[in-house]
Amino acid sequence: MQKSIVVTVSHDLGVEAARARVAAGLDQLRRDYVDKLAHSEVAWTENAADLKVGAFGHNMQARIEVLADSLRIEVWLPWILAALTGRIRSALADHAGQALRIGHRPKS
Repeated sequence: MQKSIVVTVSHDLGVEAARARVAAGLDQLRRDYVDKLAHSEVAWTENAADLKVGAFGHNMQARIEVLADSLRIEVWLPWILAALTGRIRSALADHAGQALRIGHRPKS
């Protein structure tokens, strides 16, 4: 049984700038954790990214919707990770907020 986490992060960047930062951040995460992931996929449909990640023998899915004034991030965790819901929610909000901060530039 999966557990769903929803995080909303406000921003004032507009859709295009926020989408570009999210895309750059996802690319950076995939590069940083390539050795820890069995697989990772990101598929964009307009301003929404669907993610599939396999790591440590578990598969997870997420959807990031880029809106004009916020991001809506929903993650479906396998039951084994449900105990970490609070930590995961906090980490998602922190990292998304940092990526959207004015003046932030993803590492290259």
